[in-house]
Amino acid sequence: MKPNLNKYDIEFLIDCLKTGKEIPAEYKYAIFPTKQKEYELVYAGKVRKEDILADNEEAKAVPLQVEKIFNGTKYSLAAKDWYNLLVFGDNLQILKTFYKNDDPLIKGKVKSKVKLIYIDPPFATEDDFRGNGGAKAYSDKAKGAEFVEFLRRRLIIAKEILADDGTIWVHLDYRKAEYIKVLMDEIFPSCHLNTIYWRSQVARGAKVNAEFLPKSCQQILVYKKRVDAKPFWEAPKREIFLTEDEIKQEGGYKQDENRNYFRTSDPGSYSFKSLLEFYNQGKIYVSYGGKVIVDKKNKQIKTTKGKIGIKYYAENLGGGKYKIVRSIDNIWTDIPGLGTVPSEDTGYPTQKVEALLERIINSTTQVGDLVMDFFSGSGTTIAVAEKLGRRWIGCDIGKLAIYTTQKRLLEIGESKDLNNSKKKYSKLSKSFGVVISGLYDLGKVFALKKDEYIEFVKRLFEVEETKVKSIGGVLLDGKRRDFYVKIFPYWEVQNASVDEKYLNELHKNLGAKIDGRVYIIVPANNVHFISDYHEIGGTRYYFLKVPYQIIKELHKVQFKKLRQPQSKKQINDLDEAIGFHFVRQPEVKSEVKAAKDKVVLKIKKFESAYAQDELGEKLENFESLAMVLVDLKYNGDQFLMSKYFFAQDLIGKKNDEEQDDEQIRNELEKRKEIVLDFERKKCGKQMMAIYVDIYGNEFREVFNLK
Repeated sequence: MKPNLNKYDIEFLIDCLKTGKEIPAEYKYAIFPTKQKEYELVYAGKVRKEDILADNEEAKAVPLQVEKIFNGTKYSLAAKDWYNLLVFGDNLQILKTFYKNDDPLIKGKVKSKVKLIYIDPPFATEDDFRGNGGAKAYSDKAKGAEFVEFLRRRLIIAKEILADDGTIWVHLDYRKAEYIKVLMDEIFPSCHLNTIYWRSQVARGAKVNAEFLPKSCQQILVYKKRVDAKPFWEAPKREIFLTEDEIKQEGGYKQDENRNYFRTSDPGSYSFKSLLEFYNQGKIYVSYGGKVIVDKKNKQIKTTKGKIGIKYYAENLGGGKYKIVRSIDNIWTDIPGLGTVPSEDTGYPTQKVEALLERIINSTTQVGDLVMDFFSGSGTTIAVAEKLGRRWIGCDIGKLAIYTTQKRLLEIGESKDLNNSKKKYSKLSKSFGVVISGLYDLGKVFALKKDEYIEFVKRLFEVEETKVKSIGGVLLDGKRRDFYVKIFPYWEVQNASVDEKYLNELHKNLGAKIDGRVYIIVPANNVHFISDYHEIGGTRYYFLKVPYQIIKELHKVQFKKLRQPQSKKQINDLDEAIGFHFVRQPEVKSEVKAAKDKVVLKIKKFESAYAQDELGEKLENFESLAMVLVDLKYNGDQFLMSKYFFAQDLIGKKNDEEQDDEQIRNELEKRKEIVLDFERKKCGKQMMAIYVDIYGNEFREVFNLK
């Protein structure tokens, strides 16, 4: 569309550009008119769709690194050349990696192939969000534009991941549902399929007297990817088992000449052909004793008197028991919340019941289809997809979520069977990998084979392929933002380094043939220069070190590490990563004493490898501790979390009041040691503890409890 500007507007704008004056905000839509929409959300900080899909520094695709794969003879593959993925990291970066579709782990396997995306983004209140130890699991206090834009960016990319005939289900409550509905209409125009209203709780206690009525339902917005798409749909049915007395009490049931119970329903829009089939099956009922008249010539079903109804029979199971199958509409009152099914409770906040996800997954996918949840939390979507034979991808920003889901999958055989809650599932999970995005283990990077290492660092530093493979006899590995890149082949000569001799030789062959800058990707220990670059004859040779220490000159925005929560309040903030980082293991000193009745874990020292926080303040002993995760019966192979403690839990509360961040840090700094007690009878021969710092770095240790 053409800009809506007159001659005077144009002159004014030119003057602003020449003199550096600020252009008034009211010119935004005059300069950049948009196609007319029925409605849209307008708010501060709303980013263009094109910029969201572009791979910029604030949210870039980053490589995936496999932490561990649970496979072999014990865990079979879900499909040929596929194992399921549990991914730790910022889901925006993860979605971008799927969208970019060049990581060998997922290339050609995820983008445009996900049949169902279900997400339950943060929306609840602190009181509704409590778990064991008073924990919270994700941010839910982001208000207004911040929350809306946070979700919008992820939904825009998620649409590209969805299969053309896929559906996306977004679970919300009353606080933001209307805003997100408008947002979804923008992203998925004319693709709204339905809104589900799920009665998640029954008001009890003081809630029954809530002002303007209790809030007892949540909403699930359902959309397809494209207007012309026909997603798979298996209409859910509800089976009810009743005795003969209960059928009589139900009301509306009649008996036919064979004493079978049926109820009737208006024929609605059934065609003549369908009604004729019902008639031939003996499923047409006429009220007031009327008879059916079949007028084939005019294709009509008439009656001598009364009205036609369709018979729906209760299935006689024998022994005075009957089964009734009922259709489901968009108001779901038959699936109770987690409070009524404590056997499912993992202790993780925001957990949803398996029956809810079972209905959604069964209705929209078939066995072998790919299901994704990028706010996976406690892993309910993942666990149900596993039980139903679907392939799956789960993503979460929290270490607590990853370890909760890992345990749930490894112990899935002990959980209830979806078809019979009185029985165990009794099967092992299919093979799955725990994968890291944006926080890398340096040892695993250097353990990669040569070609794998080259591909990994290319993706890490956004190196693009070029037609030019060598200049002046020097092999080159591509370009980064229009400048050539050389990956230093540290594997060729032992103890080889990027020193002055190496650069002089490089410059002799390259210097006059390139434009002012060359990037050298090199292990940090193989660089003999302290500075970020070395200049020779007007050409700067920048060192992109592994592990990378950010070169401020090369980045418009500073890299930002994900923070793990120390308290409920900190979890209550939305968090996003910028760039990537490498694992730097904290320093921990601890001891365990096993007595007859209890096991005591004493943590005497915990210091992050980062001496300062983002504001430059020194991190004293324990100040950087986020949480402690414990497996009381460690089997020597798999970590199955028994308990978790946030830093706030370790220092306790004063007068049952929430402590703010500064109070928590002050309390932690004062501690000489932190003591955790466990009942001896709940412990095995070994115990494993994982200490997590505020940046997601871990220190692990195993204790023998003999």
